[in-house]
Order: sequence, then C-alpha cells, then structure tokens
Amino acid sequence: MSATLFNQQLDHIAHLQREYEKVLAEHGFDSLGIYSGHAAMHFADDHAASFQAYGHFMHWVGLAEVQHSWLVIQPGKRPQLHLYAPDDFWHLTTKLPDEPWVSALDVQLCTTKPTPALSGQAAIIGDVQSLSADIQQALGAERFPTALIQSLDELRVFKTPYEIACLREANRLAIAGHQAAQAAFIGASGELDIQLAYLAASRQRESLVPYQNIIGLNEHAGVLHYQHYDLSPPKQRYSLLVDAGRRFRGYCADITRTHAGPDAPFSFEELITALHGLKDELVQSISPGVGFITLHERMHAHLGEILVAHDLFRGSPEQAVKEGVTRAFCPHGLGHLLGLQVHDVAGLRHPDGSPAPAPQDHPALRLTRTLRPGMVVTIEPGLYFIPMLLEPLRDTAPSINWTLVDQLLPCGGIRIEDNVVVTESGFENLTP
Repeated sequence: MSATLFNQQLDHIAHLQREYEKVLAEHGFDSLGIYSGHAAMHFADDHAASFQAYGHFMHWVGLAEVQHSWLVIQPGKRPQLHLYAPDDFWHLTTKLPDEPWVSALDVQLCTTKPTPALSGQAAIIGDVQSLSADIQQALGAERFPTALIQSLDELRVFKTPYEIACLREANRLAIAGHQAAQAAFIGASGELDIQLAYLAASRQRESLVPYQNIIGLNEHAGVLHYQHYDLSPPKQRYSLLVDAGRRFRGYCADITRTHAGPDAPFSFEELITALHGLKDELVQSISPGVGFITLHERMHAHLGEILVAHDLFRGSPEQAVKEGVTRAFCPHGLGHLLGLQVHDVAGLRHPDGSPAPAPQDHPALRLTRTLRPGMVVTIEPGLYFIPMLLEPLRDTAPSINWTLVDQLLPCGGIRIEDNVVVTESGFENLTP
C-alpha cells in the first residue's frame, strides 16, 4: 500500500474527528458509540449470513468484516476502537493491519464482546436493536437519534481524497473482473463460469462482493436484479449483461457492461454503441450545480432520440417521452450516490435532512439532489426489452416497431454504468 494512501487516511480520520465534534455539539451529545454490527444466523441453524459492517463504523476504519466491535467518539479525545478479538480455535482471530491509521486510535482488543462506557449525554448508532436487552440497558444511551444520523449521513455524501482514492482502486479491481467476464463470454461460458471468472480476476470471494453480481445471458439481461446463475451455457448467445463490483477498504465499485453475442441481431450491437454514447454524454454533463433529476430527464430525452434513430419508435422523441414509451424501455433511475454502500445514504434527502422524494413519474430514482463537489455518483442509462412492461403498450402505442422489438426480446436489454466524482470544475470518471 502506498505512503500517499496512508497519509490520506490519516488526514481522513482527522477530518472525521473535527466534523464529528461539530455534529455532536450541534445535537447536544457528549459521546457517541458506533456499533459495527454482527451477522445474523440463518433460521434454525448455526451458520451465519454474509455480513458487512455498519457504514458509519467503516467510515472511520474501512474494515467491512469486523463484528461485535465498537467505536467511541468523544470531543477532544482520540477515537476508541473496542475490537472484538476472542481467543478462538474455530475461526481466525481478528487482527488489525500493520498500518499507520491504527496509531490514530486508542485500540482495545477484547476477548469478550465489549460494552463500552459512554460519558455524559450519549448516543449509540448501528444495529443496536439486535443486541440483547441487558446490553442495551447497560449502555444507557439514546438509541439511533434520527437528527444525528442524518447529519452523519450528510457527512458521508462528500468524499475526502482518501475515499476517492479507495473508490478509484475498487474500480480498477472491478474492471479486471469485467474484462475476464467478457473473455469468458467470448469463450461460450455459462453464467456461473462467467461469475467465477469475474471473481478470480477481481480477486475476491463471493461472500465479500458489495452486492450480488448480476450475470445475465440473453433474456436474463432484461431482469434488472437477476439473481441466479445458470450452470450450462445457452445454445444461442445473444447478449451478456454484467453488473458487478468490488470493495476496497470498505468502498464500493458498481460497474455495468453489456456485450452482444454472435447470435444477436446487428441492431442490438448498434444499440449498445448508442447507450455507450449516451452514458458518455451524461457523464460529460456532470458539474457542480447540476440537478440529478435534470440529468435523469435528459437521459429520457436522449433515449427517445435513440428509439427513433434506431427505428424502435416511429414518432418524435418528444412523443416517446410524453407517452411513457421511454419509461417502458428504461424503468429505473439514472443512478445513485456511491461510497461505503452501493446505494449510499442521503440520496433522497436535502442537505438539512428533509425528504427529497423521487418525482411521481420516476419513482425508482434513487438520487434527487443537486450535484456538489465531493459527491460520487453512478451514471447508468439502460434500454431493455421487458415483456411485462412492453406488452401493455401493444394496443396503445402503434408507433412502436413491434417487429423489431420482437426480434430484440431474446437479447434482454442493455445497461452501461460508470462511477463518477463531481469535482470543483466538472467531473472525474473513475471507470475509464
């Protein structure tokens, strides 16, 4: 790991200390306990589900797998990390890395699950509801105060140089996975083998991915959150959609690419090229002061142009938007905030914490804010051939070229997604 990254992390921790002191003073708290969380057991079993630590805990330490541990933040004092590290021959004991950031914290290694002492007017946040009632009572603090959480969420919206460096590295690792997935597709692999190729090249195990990878061949590319992997390759290969990420020091990459197969109509490959162009155009539009809803609406306007240019809609682009045709071809939002969580916090709130809900016509939009420097967003236009969304239009939208739609249905759909930082003067695309 580079000395630059280590120095950035120390600066990041110092920044958090200053900002947390302001937030705690603003909300009248003397101390704050942040619980990392712990994995839940499968029902009637002694095996745990996959786990990732609470986002505000990771914000300080970047450790996504640490369980049963606490951070205690108090103004004027070094952060205290109560790290659960039991003596255990069943599992490898938790250890901290030999890195400079550890020296910025007071670390206590705990062989039993810790219950930290909190001074003065105290608050606790995290999955504290999962703790036993006696532990909650022993902590003696206000649990999950909404206004405090909203202020800490807002702090996470704007990334430090350290966080952006982590997101950049997560993208680099994820890109290697995407390249391997494309190669496996060219080699006629099935979904499971493409997934395994992705995991190997991005150097991660499946339980550690930031979200379940979407590896969809053919019509599965039209299932927005496709959740299975067929074992055998299909007889015909129309398309591959890979929506897959990587975590680095807690921070998530979220990248999507779509590839045309040898059996796809040529028009599908042309549409993929058009969606890449649309994605690039929307990325170029990113700068401080731009409303994300405006970008989302611009996506639909350009989708209307693509539908007309590629003979999918025989009317005007404006008509395609007005009649809801573009929404049937792309039912999801343009993107979302990205950070320690894939769909990161505060995307549907104003800076003061008040709600900023998605527009009625675009209920799936996850980000409604005005862009400001330090935000990291995804830009992910899509164009899909989803029967349940298109079928209702067959009798009401004669301007749709249904012959071409039927030819493209086996291809499922297209999504292209990049991760982008809003800078002082414009943007930086982390997904080259």
